Amino acid sequence: MPGGPGPEGPEQQALFGWEDTELPAPPARGGFRDSPRARRMLDVREVYAEPAALDSPRGRQILARLPGVPVTEVAGHWRIPSLHGNDGNIARWTRIKTETLVLGVRQSLTTRPNGRSADWIAPGASNGCAMACAYCYVPRRKGYANPITLFTNIEAIIAHVRRHVRAQGPKPEANQCDPHAWVYDIGENGDCSVDALICDNTADLVAAFRSLPTAKASFASKFVNPDLLALDPQGRTRVRFSVMPADDSRLLDLRTSPVAERIAAAADFLDAGYEVHFNLSPVVLRPGWERDWADLLVHLDDVLPARVKEQAAAEIIMLTHNQQLHEVNLGWHPRAEEVLWQPAAQETKRSENGALNVRYAREVKREALARLRELIAAHAPWLRIRYSF
Repeated sequence: MPGGPGPEGPEQQALFGWEDTELPAPPARGGFRDSPRARRMLDVREVYAEPAALDSPRGRQILARLPGVPVTEVAGHWRIPSLHGNDGNIARWTRIKTETLVLGVRQSLTTRPNGRSADWIAPGASNGCAMACAYCYVPRRKGYANPITLFTNIEAIIAHVRRHVRAQGPKPEANQCDPHAWVYDIGENGDCSVDALICDNTADLVAAFRSLPTAKASFASKFVNPDLLALDPQGRTRVRFSVMPADDSRLLDLRTSPVAERIAAAADFLDAGYEVHFNLSPVVLRPGWERDWADLLVHLDDVLPARVKEQAAAEIIMLTHNQQLHEVNLGWHPRAEEVLWQPAAQETKRSENGALNVRYAREVKREALARLRELIAAHAPWLRIRYSF
């Protein structure tokens, strides 16, 4: 069973030192994003930006919060040779996430069907993340660095989503995504809670969905940002806090809020007007996994108040990995690969976007999902499972 990483690997708590039961309180002035804890997540020291992003109102807002930070203009946010094509960056994986920010303009404004975590995947307002989860799928296409890229044309993104929502009309029938509203995932390739440390993209999206009575925004998060409690979502935004056993999280969820803190935040977010669900994600199969998931489910049952349980639902997402990400991880966090890379239990499968990934073999996955559902029925029978993948 993995414990806290040793000298050969990073450690979550060394980066933050947060107590598992302590919720971060916003400072008296400026909000949480101006607090020392937020600066430990993001201490931007260099910006790469497309000229159009620099000229936009959102781009100017972001740079106004970063006085004195050098800005390098780039032709496109997707391919920056000093970041994405430089294998020397592997050893600086987490430092780049802390200190580097990319600003771009999102060119492709398309909404595509999903049917799993949401009815639709909206064009995201960011790509990449300041956190460093060892299993994250986003950097698989980027190469050797994966800092946050913020898209500054937020008005165009929101206008596109509004048109799409209105074109759908009322939802004709209930499904596992939601019984009444069309659900739009607004954070597929990033974490909206972390994006809110830098700019108002997340606040603008939450505000937009307040005025869309047939739709609901949704995003998954591993970071507790108390500033989001002031956004007044009025039930039109769903936060899905991702959880996993604490030992797995310490090894794999680097630079995230501790799992117990995410769970403890659920009631505050519900009371602030969010719908609160959970992602049991990813489920990593290793010795002792059943015992540790049982402990996590018991903890959920013990600490969550009835009002959270009554509206809660969850997704079960089994680990998916990738050969290229495996090789990157070996350069900065090899201990993670001891549990993530298990060829004897995994098989190759091509994903919907064409990437060649590895997932647990069909029978291994089927048995694990059945066992996890048994554990949920025994320890958290109130937790409705919306889907498993």
